[in-house]
Amino acid sequence: MTSIAIIGAGPQLGLAIARTFGTQGLNVALISRNRTKLDELVGKLTAEGITAAAFPADVLDREVLTQALKDAAAKFGSIDVLEYSPVAGAATALATPAEAEPADVQHEIEFQLYGAIAATKAVLPAMREAGAGTLLYTTGAGSIDPVPQVGNVNAAAAALRNWAVNLHKELDGTGVQAAHIGIDVSIGTPAVPGFPTAQPEEISPVYWELHTTKRDQAELVFSL
Repeated sequence: MTSIAIIGAGPQLGLAIARTFGTQGLNVALISRNRTKLDELVGKLTAEGITAAAFPADVLDREVLTQALKDAAAKFGSIDVLEYSPVAGAATALATPAEAEPADVQHEIEFQLYGAIAATKAVLPAMREAGAGTLLYTTGAGSIDPVPQVGNVNAAAAALRNWAVNLHKELDGTGVQAAHIGIDVSIGTPAVPGFPTAQPEEISPVYWELHTTKRDQAELVFSL
């Protein structure tokens, strides 16, 4: 039995990814800051016949995040798929490129890029030893085509995208797949009037494709 660890697991995309992989027989490790919300998600998945467990951790606390992934690997035997998509939410102060202070970008770099690096360091050695595994990193499509209003977020997302695509190149031939997913829609409800919106269940199959049939691709962009 294999497992997926979803970092930033929430009731929309995270839950949809959990269902997509869980219905294929993978165990699901859910990682985010809020234990109560994680337990609710575990309850939903368990009721659907999916084996899931909660591992609370904040991506800004590298030691706790690393331990959560170690605990998940110990419970399920291994982590075969890592999906990284935490959302900073209210902790993020948006800034345009001209307005942004270094601290505005630094917070996002800590959250998006450094958190992803820490998570990867926790699971990649075992994947390389096994000669198999999948590492998936999610950002908004602003990492590719930036929008001034969220300039500091886009800068960090672009750094994560660059790192993920470069990691894909480095791991070529090892059996471990690394890929970036850019989401060019609002998820669930429109964030901006007139902006395309998709349901989480429409997006989550992209992750399964990268894990199974599109392992040679470093990036997929979901758009309508």
